[in-house]
Amino acid sequence: MIAVIDYGMGNLRSVSKALELVGGQVIVTSNPDEIVGADAVVLPGVGAFGHAMDNLLQRDLVAPITESIASGTPFLGICLGLQLLFDESEEDAGVKGLGIIPGSVRRFNTTLKVPHMGWNELSLKKEVPVLKNTPDGSFMYFVHSYYVDPKDTNVVAATTCYDREFVSAIATDNVFATQFHPEKSAEKGLAILKEFCELVGPASQ
Repeated sequence: MIAVIDYGMGNLRSVSKALELVGGQVIVTSNPDEIVGADAVVLPGVGAFGHAMDNLLQRDLVAPITESIASGTPFLGICLGLQLLFDESEEDAGVKGLGIIPGSVRRFNTTLKVPHMGWNELSLKKEVPVLKNTPDGSFMYFVHSYYVDPKDTNVVAATTCYDREFVSAIATDNVFATQFHPEKSAEKGLAILKEFCELVGPASQ
């Protein structure tokens, strides 16, 4: 069973439907016990960093997320769900993130249009099981004004170029997270979600 976390923000329906399309057995939930007991966990998200952290705290979802990750459960963060894994964000100064990945979230400082919106290509930086069927240069769909800046560059799985090269995917141990939206990225995005489901095993498919 794959738990898609409902914390009042994010494109829950499109994420859950995409996972089901590639064979995942999905439950959309804000129940801490269901999250901790799931075979895999997905943290989607669209919106502001501070508002999202407030919602996670109010619904008592921070502990289940950190417990699930610490236990080795496959974890996927999408867009804001990637940014929330970090210590802090320039979007909401003083608000602490989940602190799973050391580093900060920074706003694009550019003359180009912000948010960065539309299709852009990935430059793969290391071999990751979830990306094994994703060719270098694959185009994915982005909508964001902020990007992550990890302290440890070894977690970087892919980068993308806008006005500058930014981190578009991270991977470390059982955690994989993307700045782009795989559920909106057509066949190549679905291929990533399918590989994530494969990590979970036959019981969840």
